[in-house]
Amino acid sequence: MLCVGPPIRLCERPRPEAPEHWAEEEFGTVRLYDDRLKQRLYTIAQDFYKDPQANIPEACGSKARTMGAYRFFQNPKVTMDVVLTAHTEATIERINEHRVVLVPQDTTTLDYSTHPMTEGLGPTNNQEDHAIGLLLHDTLAFTEEGTPLGILDAQCWARDPKEKGKRDRRKELPIEQKESMKWLRSFQKAAHVQKLCPKSMLVVMGDRESDIYELFLETRKEPDGPKLLVRAEKTRNRKVDQELLWNFMANQKVAGSLKIHVPRRGSRKARDAWVKVRFAKVTLKPPKHCGSAPAITVWAVYVTEKAKKTVDKPIEWMLLTTVEVKSFEEAQKRVEWYSGRWGIEVYHRTLKSGCRIEDRQLETADRLETCLGVDMVVAWRIYYLTMLGREKPDLPCTVFFKEIEWKALCCYVYQTPVPPQKPPSIGNVVFMVAGLGGYLGRKGDGFPGTQTLWRGLLQWYAATKMYAILTQQHYPHSMQSGP
Repeated sequence: MLCVGPPIRLCERPRPEAPEHWAEEEFGTVRLYDDRLKQRLYTIAQDFYKDPQANIPEACGSKARTMGAYRFFQNPKVTMDVVLTAHTEATIERINEHRVVLVPQDTTTLDYSTHPMTEGLGPTNNQEDHAIGLLLHDTLAFTEEGTPLGILDAQCWARDPKEKGKRDRRKELPIEQKESMKWLRSFQKAAHVQKLCPKSMLVVMGDRESDIYELFLETRKEPDGPKLLVRAEKTRNRKVDQELLWNFMANQKVAGSLKIHVPRRGSRKARDAWVKVRFAKVTLKPPKHCGSAPAITVWAVYVTEKAKKTVDKPIEWMLLTTVEVKSFEEAQKRVEWYSGRWGIEVYHRTLKSGCRIEDRQLETADRLETCLGVDMVVAWRIYYLTMLGREKPDLPCTVFFKEIEWKALCCYVYQTPVPPQKPPSIGNVVFMVAGLGGYLGRKGDGFPGTQTLWRGLLQWYAATKMYAILTQQHYPHSMQSGP
């Protein structure tokens, strides 16, 4: 059963005017009946952030805080939705600062097969390998440059083992009884956020799995709602009049060529590819299972790469969007937007490898989900720092870190007892932290990634604690600052 969060009610509670640390910045409006629970959430989030790869006892650092964390996760009134709703409210404030915000949604599998005693898990695939765990479908907000602004929606569920074989009869079921409903629910949440951000244009994006006619129908319910950009699935056999969409677009005039970056994925190396771009306004006919549903008019952008012996799978994208495309420049922008969808895959990698959420050991799936809510915000913050240093490197580091933190970092990195008078830029700080995590900074290495950042954070935290002792300054038990 999919877990669907409550509607977002922005500013139902006032946001902290002067938050003491980043956790209060993100969770300050959390709806918990006891202020002690709120303070516990702040502590857990900071503990997880200072050492994202540690297990719960290691991250908490003491028996008292560890037991407090376990009690927090087992509290039935503390859920993933309660934790994330407060963060989403902070995210909405960041969204309001941007004219265009990209909103990719995607599904990832969380494998807990090594924890068979955890109650409430379910099969994670349709094969006979007995893998068990949870499925997470989340929706993030990104700037056009790729900086993650935060999490807008998260649906987490375990499949019912008794429903095995449902996939074989999925065509007989209404959309409300399919896992595909996750795409519509996330779009509905984005539509609610759009109402709270009238000066921003939200563009909801999805891969080929999201090519569902019902999702396009959803956009008709909200004329002023978010836009949609999805990659079409060829096996859907979408038709324009009586012609297959792919054939129709292949016959369109090439509008121009552009170079796109294809990131590394598994054993596939990253590369740059030149592609040809065609675009057209098309009216799609509804599939048979949608009955008397109306036809839908969208813009199609067809992207193709010339076949080469050195390329296993040449790029072929059919993008469908409700954002108008009347020129090659606009078509190019839609391709760039879709390329930004890879950001959510980087986030999932940060969540799994950086925060090691699949190593969490709790007694029930509900407790895992609550813990996941905290880990998701921690993973976002690491990714946010990475991209902030890349996209806005000249900002002073004080937008993210306290004075004691950047001074400790400079003294530790440059092996000097005297810190600089002027704070370094956020770009320089990111490179220094990455260096602590093993980043070499050689020519051709590119920008530091989230992996070296989460490795470096632990060393930085230890250095800051020692700096505080030597300079006789008060410093809390974990990193305290906020974007």
